[in-house]
Amino acid sequence: MQTSDSAREGWPALMEQAQAGDQLAYTRLLKALVPVIRSQTRKQIADDALVEDVIQDVLLTVHRVRHTYDPAYPFLPWLMAIISARAIDALRRRGRHQQWEVNNDIVPEAASAPDAPQHDSQEELAGYLRQLPSRQREIVEHVHLREMSLTEAAAHNNLSVAAVKSLLHRALTNLRRFGANHDRS
Repeated sequence: MQTSDSAREGWPALMEQAQAGDQLAYTRLLKALVPVIRSQTRKQIADDALVEDVIQDVLLTVHRVRHTYDPAYPFLPWLMAIISARAIDALRRRGRHQQWEVNNDIVPEAASAPDAPQHDSQEELAGYLRQLPSRQREIVEHVHLREMSLTEAAAHNNLSVAAVKSLLHRALTNLRRFGANHDRS
């Protein structure tokens, strides 16, 4: 279903009304956006289930950041930036999950039954994380343990993406140092 140019021209007005609290305008806008979001997402992602996840993520992001849209500017580039970011985030998350999947049939016995119980390594990780300054620890937990995107972690912590990257870099440098010092003892 293609959206006509005249309908798209009404999107800035609908968003402006939505920003002013008009729920009906907001509902009409979101319903009009779904086919466009789906079409654009399918250009980047072939997996139908992941496309649907991205659509939901885009709609949530539009809802969360709708106050940032300026009706004096075109709506479509603002929306496309959100779609692109959410699609990339979804592909990254999927890549992280796929990267760690292991076929149990090919795992050697020794690897499936480690010498140290798993909770010891979790305690060790928790110990390293406790040594980090609180902001660095929060960023590591959000990005690496909760698998938030950099953008999501930035929004959650009221920081810029650059600040999140900097904190993450410092945290990982500290964790490497903690691990290196631990190996020497």
